[in-house]
Amino acid sequence: MSGFVSFVGSGPGDPELLTLKAVDRLKRADAVLFDDLSAGPILSHARPGADLVGVGKRAGRASPRQDHVSRLLVDYAEGGGRVVRLKSGDGGLFGRLEEELVALRGAGIPYEIVPGVPSACAAAAAAGIPLTRRLTARRVQFVTGHDVSGSLPQDMNIDALADPLATTVVFMGKRTFPRLAALLIHHGLPEATPAVLAEAVSTPGQNLERSTVAALAERFRGEPGDKAALILYGALAELGVGFD
Repeated sequence: MSGFVSFVGSGPGDPELLTLKAVDRLKRADAVLFDDLSAGPILSHARPGADLVGVGKRAGRASPRQDHVSRLLVDYAEGGGRVVRLKSGDGGLFGRLEEELVALRGAGIPYEIVPGVPSACAAAAAAGIPLTRRLTARRVQFVTGHDVSGSLPQDMNIDALADPLATTVVFMGKRTFPRLAALLIHHGLPEATPAVLAEAVSTPGQNLERSTVAALAERFRGEPGDKAALILYGALAELGVGFD
């Protein structure tokens, strides 16, 4: 008899941001397949004796292929017992969740999805800003900064991303932000549009910086560093507090 898989969003990294359901699933799991950003103190909630398997993928680092991760997940589930696939933030936001769901469905393995605190929400909270505002920031848009090759996606709706009345959050975008910023400015977004760089949100290594779209683009023309980061831009970014 095959086992059962719980896709668990671990939030941005602070174990206190785990949901009660996430902790329950970790405590009952026979195996936990975890992302890099879900490691550390979060794994202390796992049941003693559970198999802990790192399957994280990070830009610029050697990482397991997605098909290997999906196959590993199926193999553990087919062995019976409870399996947790621990994903950083919320697994449904740029977390390759669909590919793993397809693999489980193909193998006839039951599963559930346990949502987590999205890193974009945690970043805004850490910076002391809301993501929306009546009348002037009615829309929030999340976008990935790179495609499967690591380049800026070619099919982005730049007109929408250049809308100054939206709050935009760019995931995994430090290396490609200079190119994206140039496109945004060309399509009418002011160079001085407020921006926030949020690195390693909710962890001891957290770094928050207030900037502008143009200034961040210039900064990232060099080596952007390997800390996981989000870039938030729009009028609300100027309200931030608690910056270094």
